Amino acid sequence: GGCIGCGGCAAGKGCVFGGVVNEAIEKAKTADAFVFGTPVHYASASGNMTSFMDRLAYAGGRYLAYKPAAICCSARRAGTTSALDQLVKYPEFFHMPLVSGSYWPMVHGSNPEQVLQDAEGCAVMQELGRNMAWLLRCIEAGKAAGIQHPENPRRPMTNFIR
Repeated sequence: GGCIGCGGCAAGKGCVFGGVVNEAIEKAKTADAFVFGTPVHYASASGNMTSFMDRLAYAGGRYLAYKPAAICCSARRAGTTSALDQLVKYPEFFHMPLVSGSYWPMVHGSNPEQVLQDAEGCAVMQELGRNMAWLLRCIEAGKAAGIQHPENPRRPMTNFIR
């Protein structure tokens, strides 16, 4: 299921629902980067992926910060750009450098064999991988030169209604 906004994760012990999200949080603590992908269902990320990302963001977002992320999706025919737009919100919220290529990172097909026939989509995915590797090397070189990510102060939280 999805996040219910209970705030139980604020205690720092992960999501109260446990499962794969808490496993991902543990892995995120030592991960260098992330690739988030989803099938497209009704022109959006799958319900499972949306629930996973919501829970990961609330319960483990601090372990995502300043680590590169790539987003990709797969669809039979359409809806990929709206699914990408939906998923890109998470890295943007957590100061994560977004890895890109020369086109939107999407492939098309109803099964793996059909996806492999999407030559352009597969080429874009390869670019994404090369660009991720390059960015990770740049970050490592920066750290070796004494360059650290910025320390951003907590921003004010306001509502639109006063």
